[in-house]
Amino acid sequence: MDLLSRINQQFDDSIKTKQHSRDVLAKPLNEATHLMVECLRNGGKILACGNGGSAADAQHFAAELINRFEMERPELASIALTTDSSVLTSIANDYDYNQIFSKQVRGLGRKGDVLLAISTSGNSPNVIAAIDAAHQRDMHVVALTGKEGGKIAKLMKDKDINLCVPSNVTARTQEVHLVCMHCLCDGIDHIMFGNK
Repeated sequence: MDLLSRINQQFDDSIKTKQHSRDVLAKPLNEATHLMVECLRNGGKILACGNGGSAADAQHFAAELINRFEMERPELASIALTTDSSVLTSIANDYDYNQIFSKQVRGLGRKGDVLLAISTSGNSPNVIAAIDAAHQRDMHVVALTGKEGGKIAKLMKDKDINLCVPSNVTARTQEVHLVCMHCLCDGIDHIMFGNK
């Protein structure tokens, strides 16, 4: 297969995965949006975490809420747990890398907050530890996963939502995660501030 064909195949595969994901994820995305709106309306915040590309996604999501998505509106409380290098490196050095998010969740999270836990495999140990910490704090979890949800799928409790992309390909999963985050941001803005 030549390079041009490979590029076309990437687009075709992405489109197919997104179309299939729409059928699978529209209802849980609706539920996750309402969960986040309830949290924000009650004075809570959304904490987000993930590794690698998912760390960038956590930061992207927090930025869309704190600053703005597609409309002018008040700031919304969200923190990416992936950004403070002093906190991350001190926890990794003094304790364990798998605790870099869970210690922050226990320190910053409160009952009624929401954790956005991002792991394309569903098996990231530090994201799993963050979910456990969120449950200890009586927080709800919205997980963005792929590959049938991995270990994270088994951790979901009542009112938690696993947005599991129906794909085993990391790139396709990450692409759909971005669409899901934009759906969440758009839905939060729509419910809280209407169509402006």
